[in-house]
Amino acid sequence: MKLHFIWVGKTKNKHWLALQENYLGRLSHFAKYSITEIKDKAPHESLEIEGNRILDKVNQSSFVCLLDIKGRSLGSRELAREIEKWQIRGIKEVTLIIGSAEGISSAVVERADFSLSLSLLTLTHEMARVVLIEQIYRAYTIIKGYPYQK
Repeated sequence: MKLHFIWVGKTKNKHWLALQENYLGRLSHFAKYSITEIKDKAPHESLEIEGNRILDKVNQSSFVCLLDIKGRSLGSRELAREIEKWQIRGIKEVTLIIGSAEGISSAVVERADFSLSLSLLTLTHEMARVVLIEQIYRAYTIIKGYPYQK
């Protein structure tokens, strides 16, 4: 299964970027991935315009997982079971979307096949990217029975 991360903006902080790259390197042992960074919307643009830029990067056949405060809150083992279900269903690509600090357009919400909440706490987007990648890596170690998750 291929993972396609789509998020708004770049990871600018070098410390978060280093953690992001570290976990992506670890994740690469389990899954192929790609990252698409969407340009932040201009002050005069609406969330719909930004949402259209996101949706333009989503493959039509991709299973879409939206990171959303209103999404399902899962523990690490539950996330691993969910990913395993996606694999069993034969899903070839999962697109994971992190919107902007201003939210996400209704069109992106409607396109999502699954909504996931990382936390009830508010996280910076750079932090959320690292947490998401680390948790997906952790899920794969759980699926494979590796000791990392302990």
